[in-house]
Amino acid sequence: MAVGGEKKSGLTRLPTACQARRTAAETTAVVTATATLCGSLLFVLAMLAFSYFASQSKHEELLKKAHQVTPETSPNLGALARDCVERLRPGRVNFFVVPGNVLNAYTFGLSDPKVVVFYSPMLQVMDADELKFVTGHELGHVRLGHTWLNSLVGGMAGIPSPLFAAVILQIAFRWWNRMCEYSADRAGLLACGKPNKAISALVKLATGGAAQTSADLQKALALIEKEDDDLANNIGELLGTHPMIVKRIEELRRYIASDGYRRLQALVNKNVEYVS
Repeated sequence: MAVGGEKKSGLTRLPTACQARRTAAETTAVVTATATLCGSLLFVLAMLAFSYFASQSKHEELLKKAHQVTPETSPNLGALARDCVERLRPGRVNFFVVPGNVLNAYTFGLSDPKVVVFYSPMLQVMDADELKFVTGHELGHVRLGHTWLNSLVGGMAGIPSPLFAAVILQIAFRWWNRMCEYSADRAGLLACGKPNKAISALVKLATGGAAQTSADLQKALALIEKEDDDLANNIGELLGTHPMIVKRIEELRRYIASDGYRRLQALVNKNVEYVS
């Protein structure tokens, strides 16, 4: 009976020990998951704080060498910018012109007012309707939330991680950036309301402003339309933040042919009518 009793006692203790180990493992998993979640949340908050202060610093640096667009300093550009704001309703935005030798514009800012920056060559190369496209493009980034999302997602794409994971994050982030450009192009088209001017603005950006006459624009467009035939260009796009100009033009043409564009353009035009 004693031997039998010992066996029974051993069998009774065995499940209890296994259960204890399982409970300890589950507790460890919960603690690890909680720590990871809290750490991720703290990281995101830290990235937001860093982005905010970086944005403020960039804004202060900008003010040192740029002039703000106001009805007094730039009446024509100010009126053009106001027209685009009335059409797209992006919220509060300040516009600045920066001296430079690049044909570019960009937007930044996490808090309101957001900032749209034109490099001065834009004002010499683009006509009024093309400049409306460029302005609307940047306001599209603001209206669609790309400005603050880019700050956050861009930082998250830079998280230290194993090489393969880092590459995947970067490719995903750059793909997202390219999709944002297509959406912003649509906003630019809605702001200017002239499909041919939206396309000519993109052609001028692609040529650095070299194509100015109608003949030059047509020649440049013919060359641009061959861009995606080159494997190197396609690989470069995969690693870049912007789609090839030819693809942006193709996407615009598809959008222009849609019923959705015509309906939305009519609504955007009414925004200006209501203000008037």
